[in-house]
Amino acid sequence: MTWNVSGTYFETCNCEAACPCVFLSPPTEGDCTALVGWHIDEGTHDDVAIGGLNVALAVYSGGPMATTPWRVAVYLDDRATDAQGAALGAIFSGAAGGHPAVLAGHIGEVKGIAPAAITFDADASTLTFTVGAVADVKLTAIEGQGGAQVTVANHPLAVAPGNEIVTARSDHFTYSDHGYEWELSGKNGFISPFQYQG
Repeated sequence: MTWNVSGTYFETCNCEAACPCVFLSPPTEGDCTALVGWHIDEGTHDDVAIGGLNVALAVYSGGPMATTPWRVAVYLDDRATDAQGAALGAIFSGAAGGHPAVLAGHIGEVKGIAPAAITFDADASTLTFTVGAVADVKLTAIEGQGGAQVTVANHPLAVAPGNEIVTARSDHFTYSDHGYEWELSGKNGFISPFQYQG
């Protein structure tokens, strides 16, 4: 069975920008509360097309993310058919291998896996992402020298390896589920393309 997915990834968390976790340093607040999202532009898992769908991962880590097991909740696009949902679950759980399996190696506890109405919209400098009534995010890219975007490359803890990440700040980031209540703004965000295969 072969598969590949590509599209846009983002994450936002409670760290000050830019989050030091990607450099294997401790989070700025001592722990990390994060939402990671993927919008798939193109993708197939065996013969199942999964382009246009979304996946979200809420993450809590009580210390440095590279060494502290994550508690996570997974949300799969509720527009997916049964076959598409199974494909998304296989890929983003790490069961199908590839880089998601590397990310899954950091997970210590899965709080839940659920379908959700997920929306995604992005342009050159902003990104919005909602997960039903559970999460609502808006990110705006940080303006650097000459108005250019600020990017980071070759960071050792990477959700989307091989890509430069654009640094951003959250206009807002709310999450409420599994006993967690996060409401943040002005904190770290990253946005980049992603490509996974297995």
